[in-house]
Amino acid sequence: MTGDDTKHLPLEDLHVAASARFGAFAGWSMPLTYPAGVMKEHLHTREHAGLFDISHMKLFEIRGPGAEALLNRACPLDAGALEISQSKYTFLLNEAAGVIDDLIVTRLGRERFMVVANAGNAEADEKHLRQLAEDFDAKGEFDAKIEALDRVFLAIQGPEAWAALSRAGIETGSLLFMHGFEPRENWFMSRSGYTGEDGFEIGLPEVDARNLVAKLLEDERVMWVGLAARDSLRLEAGLCLHGLDITPEIDPASAGLMWAIPKEVRASGAFIGADALRAILERGPAQKRVGLKPEGRQPVRPGAALFDADGNAAGHVTSGGFGPSAGHPVAMGYVLTTLAKPGAKLFADVRGSKIPVDINPLPFTPHRYRKG
Repeated sequence: MTGDDTKHLPLEDLHVAASARFGAFAGWSMPLTYPAGVMKEHLHTREHAGLFDISHMKLFEIRGPGAEALLNRACPLDAGALEISQSKYTFLLNEAAGVIDDLIVTRLGRERFMVVANAGNAEADEKHLRQLAEDFDAKGEFDAKIEALDRVFLAIQGPEAWAALSRAGIETGSLLFMHGFEPRENWFMSRSGYTGEDGFEIGLPEVDARNLVAKLLEDERVMWVGLAARDSLRLEAGLCLHGLDITPEIDPASAGLMWAIPKEVRASGAFIGADALRAILERGPAQKRVGLKPEGRQPVRPGAALFDADGNAAGHVTSGGFGPSAGHPVAMGYVLTTLAKPGAKLFADVRGSKIPVDINPLPFTPHRYRKG
């Protein structure tokens, strides 16, 4: 999107005041970096607390007697098995089991769920869910309502995130990783994130968001962090970016994400794409997502072709850059299943040069979630 089609964050003025450098992402004008720069923003998040404006993402509330059934049809999920406040990472799949989007679904009540969708897919996701809900309605099945919420969405990530929120008057208490609740009217808060660190994501009205941001930034432990460091943080943590590492052409088995689908759902779930996914699992995926560690200091970028020692095509890079915490270049990509073994050596084509690349276990930096 360009010109008048570009979407702007509700808090854009705060980012301008913070001297953010903006760039386009998924149709939005987004803060990429602040004056501290990517390296400092990244390391500050790992050591203290990074504050991210993720209002380009979308929150949907799904409610009604048919909410569970709708989610179970849309996603490879057992929504009924979720406890109140429990969150689950899941997907919208197409009939070929390709990933339309990856989502986090949180159960808020017996017939209420919150869904967090990615920026570039939010409109398509909403249309997809509404069409499924209409299909249910037309068949006289359970009624389900879908509401797209108008919220500012903030993430605070890092080992001191909980302490900074506490100082700002928000107690995180017993909330554990992948759980969420509504601490105040029109607020939604989950202990989750996209960095591999402990942290929180908070959806709230704009006026409340402005007050919260002001309080948080009074704390020296908190720093604005842009999209560039968000990308290096998630890459070190081995987390997928939709549109690069997972797409409508890639299935969860190839992506190494079958841990997100309960065994009984794999076996007998009636979700869209179920038959295709079972067929892939039966024959085994032809390619697998792996971590890649280039030798030396030269990063390999998305799209770089991968070759084996004999020069045969082996796969391609989907995400790549420098890992400030890892201290070396980091990447992810897809390679032929026969080659997807830790320690296997491949070569990446970087502008005509062959860079040696080792298959490396993911994540590159350990996750530090609060699970208990």
